[in-house]
Order: sequence, then structure tokens, then C-alpha cells
Amino acid sequence: MDEKIRVLIAEDHNIVRGGLRALLETEEDIEVVDEAADGVEAVLKSRALNPDVILLDLMMPRKSGIEAIGEI
Repeated sequence: MDEKIRVLIAEDHNIVRGGLRALLETEEDIEVVDEAADGVEAVLKSRALNPDVILLDLMMPRKSGIEAIGEI
């Protein structure tokens, strides 16, 4: 497989976000394109990066994952 699945991780807890990144980066066909620490960042980064998949926490500061989904 030549093209990697591009993933954006949106999670407000640093340890969880880092763990998800570490786990995903072990897969050859997955590329973590960026991380977001809240819903506002998730919306902005998803628009800028156009990832294939967004791992989105539903309970985040500034904008919930549910609100972010509606905007994405």
C-alpha cells in the first residue's frame, strides 16, 4: 500500500494523546498528521490538513467533540 491513512488526533489529555500517537505510529500504513488539544483546534486543523480519519474525544474544552463534528 503506497498511500498512508492520514490521522488527526483530537484529545485534551496529553498522556492519552501521546499514547494514541505512539500506538498509531507503529503501523506502517498510518501517518499521524497532527494533534489537537481541544475542539476548536480540531476544527481548524481538520480543515487545514484534510485527514482521512479524526480520532475525536467527545468531552474537550472550548468546544466539545460533538460540536466539532457538526462543524467538520
